[in-house]
Amino acid sequence: MEDRNGEHARPPKRISRRSLLAALGGAGVAVAGQSFIKEGVMGDSVNLATYGFGPDMGNFPFAMFRFRYVENIAKMKSETMLREGMIVRTAGYYEPGDGGGADYIVKPGTLPEDLGSVVNLSGGLQAILLAEDSVNYKQFGAVGDGVNDDGVQIKRTHAYANARDLPVQNLTGEYWIKATNDIIVQTNVNWGHTKFHIDEGLNSKSNPRFRVTSRKNTVNIQFDAAAKASFLDKMKPGTTFVPELAPFKNCLVFITDSNDKIGVRQGYNHNGWNKEEFFYVEEHGRLIGDIAWTFNNYTSLVAYPCDDNYLILDGGTFYMSGNSPGAGGAYLHNGILVRRSRTIIRNQWVGLEEGASDTSLDPRIGFYYFNYVFDVTLENVRLIPWEQDREGTDRDVPAGTYGIGGARVLNATFRNVTSEGGMVHWGVFGTNLFKNFSIEGCRLNRVDVHFHCWNLYVKDSEIGYRGFTLTGGGDLFIENTKRFGSRFIDFRVDYGAKWDGSIRLTKCRLIVTNGPAEAVALHCVPANFDYKYPIGYGRSIKIEDFVFDYTGIPNPTGICRIMKIAAFSKISSTSQRLFFPQSIEFRDVTVVGREKGVRMLEIPNPLSFHLGKPGGYDASRVAPNCHMLFVNIQSEKVPAQTSQSTTHVNFLLNALATAAYEDSYALYPKLEFVNCGDFFGHFKGSVADVSFRGCTVNCLDAYEGGRMRGRIVFDSCHLKADAVDDGKLLYSTAVEHGVSFLHCTIHAPVLDGTSRPDLVARYDFIDVNHKLLHNHLNTALSKEIIDYYAGIGTPVAPEFYAMLKSHHVTESTLMARRRGPTAGRPAPAAFQNEPGFAYFDESLNRIVVWDGTRWIKADKEKRTLHYYMGQLATASPGAAFQREGGHPSQTYVMPGDGKLLRYIVLFHSSSAAGSFVFEVWKNGALWIGGLTSPSPAQKPGAVLFAPDAAFEEGDLIGIRLNGVSTGLPADAYATIDLFAEYEE
Repeated sequence: MEDRNGEHARPPKRISRRSLLAALGGAGVAVAGQSFIKEGVMGDSVNLATYGFGPDMGNFPFAMFRFRYVENIAKMKSETMLREGMIVRTAGYYEPGDGGGADYIVKPGTLPEDLGSVVNLSGGLQAILLAEDSVNYKQFGAVGDGVNDDGVQIKRTHAYANARDLPVQNLTGEYWIKATNDIIVQTNVNWGHTKFHIDEGLNSKSNPRFRVTSRKNTVNIQFDAAAKASFLDKMKPGTTFVPELAPFKNCLVFITDSNDKIGVRQGYNHNGWNKEEFFYVEEHGRLIGDIAWTFNNYTSLVAYPCDDNYLILDGGTFYMSGNSPGAGGAYLHNGILVRRSRTIIRNQWVGLEEGASDTSLDPRIGFYYFNYVFDVTLENVRLIPWEQDREGTDRDVPAGTYGIGGARVLNATFRNVTSEGGMVHWGVFGTNLFKNFSIEGCRLNRVDVHFHCWNLYVKDSEIGYRGFTLTGGGDLFIENTKRFGSRFIDFRVDYGAKWDGSIRLTKCRLIVTNGPAEAVALHCVPANFDYKYPIGYGRSIKIEDFVFDYTGIPNPTGICRIMKIAAFSKISSTSQRLFFPQSIEFRDVTVVGREKGVRMLEIPNPLSFHLGKPGGYDASRVAPNCHMLFVNIQSEKVPAQTSQSTTHVNFLLNALATAAYEDSYALYPKLEFVNCGDFFGHFKGSVADVSFRGCTVNCLDAYEGGRMRGRIVFDSCHLKADAVDDGKLLYSTAVEHGVSFLHCTIHAPVLDGTSRPDLVARYDFIDVNHKLLHNHLNTALSKEIIDYYAGIGTPVAPEFYAMLKSHHVTESTLMARRRGPTAGRPAPAAFQNEPGFAYFDESLNRIVVWDGTRWIKADKEKRTLHYYMGQLATASPGAAFQREGGHPSQTYVMPGDGKLLRYIVLFHSSSAAGSFVFEVWKNGALWIGGLTSPSPAQKPGAVLFAPDAAFEEGDLIGIRLNGVSTGLPADAYATIDLFAEYEE
């Protein structure tokens, strides 16, 4: 048997009735036709036996098994022998093997012809496409010749696939999309190596080329009054469960209050954004997505149901023409808009046509644009940023132009996405309201969220010349990431340069591209402007293992800062206070490619920040509400300047001591600097608890309008000023709560480039061999200082070393010498007038001791002056007590200056009563009178003389009787001992 083409048909296998019915199943004629298509073309004379059906087929309708096999669509349309129910297979759309072959069933009908799913035949019949597992663009007539607008056929293909929930499998081919827009995609797409050429001269303001959409419709959420009140009570930061939303699980919910404006854009004619928040609802009302704002009411509450499966767009190459329709600067669509949650786009390449340039004068909204979606992914994609700032001004794009855009997106992941460019390219990203934003293993020329980024995670990536430009809050965690440019993160000034959350940079590197420019890791400099929401510098900041890399660039002289903030701490027009982190930790920050290091932070005005928790200061201590820790910082050796200059500082905390802090929520920091290299900085009259460990401390000023309110501790530090000499103090350490030096070394200052050990006294806390302020434990002097004082004949005194070894702030600040000539005895102030201070008088060759009023001999030489008198009862008043028998004057000649300390009287009498009165005479004149003896019955005791009982060398001291009581017996007698102490 020959078929119509003259070819012999091969003997078919026999197929049983049961097998046929099983093959038919519920698919009916379509499956039957596809199951039994043979080589050749069936004619009307072909019967069942011809194709191997056995006699058990009985009376199965023969017409269901008639089919045609034709070369292409044109051949099918020209066939005149087609009948209702026949199956037709095309070998191609335009020609056999072009990839457009398909199976059709012939039916009468009047469906609109699309030359793909419906093809009009003769006799009122139509060929209806029988798609099995997928469809492709050739089946709908895509030409791919560069002339045809293949978008027309591509759009029909997706419309058909959407209607039947079929994937589009178009693994090869080359297609040109011209005027066609809004190709709706609702099923999986595998583009493989398919190439698309997009004519951007026909881009649209309102419609993308492809629109990925959900089949689900939005729902306006309605609450009764009680449920609304309960719901609103929960609409505030920290809420994670909202039971009222439980019926809307698997929905992305948006709450909006158009009557409450926030986020006014500074520098633009902008009235602010509606207060808006969105989150995904899980079982029992569990929320995914932090709530940033507090809502008192809302004007819109809408649920966007999320699909319960992932839609995947896989593969494809997109060549862009690069030109512009001239839309007057309006934002244009040129790619894929995603409005379906749980969408994955992967394995794509986007770029310019070979030989084409980006000449567009209109901005693009983004080849990829995500909007009102949850859980979307873009991975394994190469695309380009677009040119914006071309040479000159006549070809500049009037607004930012983007490769990736989006707004109102929760849980977006970008993985292995590459989009880099030169200095004329605008940033590839342009987004607003992005939450839970993750970037992994990407290389992008910019990551940008204008308004309200919340939770951004970046890992193992490279960010190019346009950098990170952000505002928002939540977690900002960046790890093992490089940034090329001058600012690692540039918080957008137009939206307040705010980040309301935690900032973490770990193992990151800023590759500086402009040597003389200022390089900053965190650039947070808002304008003094009412943004209509709180602004500030994060709630906590940690930067660890950060490198400023100047390798390979010329003239790497620019200032390098870890963090830069504004000069104000509250908004002038509203008195709204900026929030400030409760914790700042900068650790292991280094510079490579040059020797010049970094500057840490300058805080020009700490008075009005709001820390979110109280701190304070009293006469005893600082109660900090902020901890700043700087560890292993390669700090800059700043240019030489006057000691109190604030032009170049590693750290500054600036306030007048007379300035009042706003309240207990202002900034009261605890500052720790550990192994921070060279430090030139000031604390002025601010409030702070400061410690240095292992640092070289250059000039430091802790006085501005009064003492710094706090304390400073130097531990294992080097104190070495290097300044321009203006005659002022090099350190000002007048601190209310004291200063302590532990195991520190004092070096000679360097003034105007010359070491000056002779000017160590310009350190306000030390004057060698004369003065030492504050607390010291094992403070050392550098060898240069020691050698200098030895060389000028006044070596550092042991007494000064003793002060350096151990000195307490309550002790005298003046050095008290322990030896020297009589004229060199220290002034009492040098040892705080402390009785018992000993001095070796080299002139006298003996120790003298200060007794509180004068110097005395160290051994306290004393003498007892002994007097007695018998027959007191018969002695006359004025009679002299005897010094010894037969002494000519009965007085003692005093061998030196001194004073009488006390006296003891021993009175003997056979009577238990009686007394006498005596007097001490000096140099023949009454000196001390009216001294009364105890009675004979009393135990003798020492009686002190008045403090002014002083005598001089050579004075004659004697005792005379003034009078006795009556009735003394004849045997009454007395002895009197005067105790004298000599000064020397």
